[in-house]
Amino acid sequence: MYGRKDDPTFLYFPDNYRWSMGLLICLSGAPWGGAEIDEVNRVGRALLDKVGDDDAWFEEWTRMGDRVEARGRQAQQEGHALTAASCFLRATRYYQTGERFLQPKSQRGLDVYAKSVRAFRDAISIIRYPRVEAVEIPYAGKSLPGLLVHPDREVAGPGPAPAMVFFDGFDVTKELQYGYGIADLAARGVGCLIVDGPGNGESVRFRGLPLIAETEHYATPVYEYLAGRPEFDEKRIGVMALSLGGYYAPRAASLEPRFACCVAWGAQWDYHATWKQRLEDLASGKVPSLSVPPEHLQWVLGVDSAEAALKKLEGFKLDGIVQKMRCPFLLVHGEGDEQIPLSVAQKCFDAVGSKQKTFKVFTREEGGFHHCQVDNITIGVHYMWDWIADVLKPGARA
Repeated sequence: MYGRKDDPTFLYFPDNYRWSMGLLICLSGAPWGGAEIDEVNRVGRALLDKVGDDDAWFEEWTRMGDRVEARGRQAQQEGHALTAASCFLRATRYYQTGERFLQPKSQRGLDVYAKSVRAFRDAISIIRYPRVEAVEIPYAGKSLPGLLVHPDREVAGPGPAPAMVFFDGFDVTKELQYGYGIADLAARGVGCLIVDGPGNGESVRFRGLPLIAETEHYATPVYEYLAGRPEFDEKRIGVMALSLGGYYAPRAASLEPRFACCVAWGAQWDYHATWKQRLEDLASGKVPSLSVPPEHLQWVLGVDSAEAALKKLEGFKLDGIVQKMRCPFLLVHGEGDEQIPLSVAQKCFDAVGSKQKTFKVFTREEGGFHHCQVDNITIGVHYMWDWIADVLKPGARA
């Protein structure tokens, strides 16, 4: 039960799962310069008497984003580029934290989101380590926006380096995901291509690309883009994703055998069944543990009713798919995940066909036991990054 007294997690809004998780997602970028604890606390304090008001949530986070971005612009004018870049990274996270709860989407919200993307690009134009390159991956007559994070060459060594393709989840974005310690992955000599796939980030907001079940339709072009870059080793390109990405990545690795490994940061199994139960709970007055408003589902799928959304979700099932996986597989899950129960994670792990597979469950005692380790991102990403570095080192894959 959410908000129980024995929960050691930092719950800013103990009676509201979504708002507490939203604040934690923002705060989780702090170890890597994506957020400042004082700035997050100031927003949180301003919202304590407005819990559940998503318009107020948007306005307060946007106000903080504007304040921090303005500080960065001033620093840039004064020739202090690194201070500017730091401000731009934090402003990006604040803008996107505010916008993610807006339903229906508004022009003002989209304008703020576009501002967040510009601020992030301004930051990476300054940052030298890790080097980050904004890229476009051809897809379906359009393109998918990505962030190519280059590895530390002293660690990677000469010649083509290993890399991970990193897809979004249900409601996060490539900029937010960059803030989850991708610099630490680069420091291990592994590159990372973070992509807003269909239904996520810029792709759904500005390019008219709704969420689809067939992850392989875009995972293969992304793999081929990265494999075509001379800096990277086509034999050492893995795929990962978080939250709903626990569906994307395993499906991609099962149907695109060129991926060298797969990491599911949070499990999925039957997303149709998950949402059928959630919608039934909502209809009966129960409040399921959701990370965004329930209307987000229809929006990302490009439909106008819950019935149409459920119809679209009929293809979001991993049974019969993951049994085909052959590459090394890691599933990371929180013991107390309130969105996807541990029993679902076990079902997925047992079905995966890979001979080399690892199931890491983070417990209440060690931390990282909530959904995608939102209560302790560092413990989660360091476990995954170490596993990836070991699996993708030269000669590691059979």
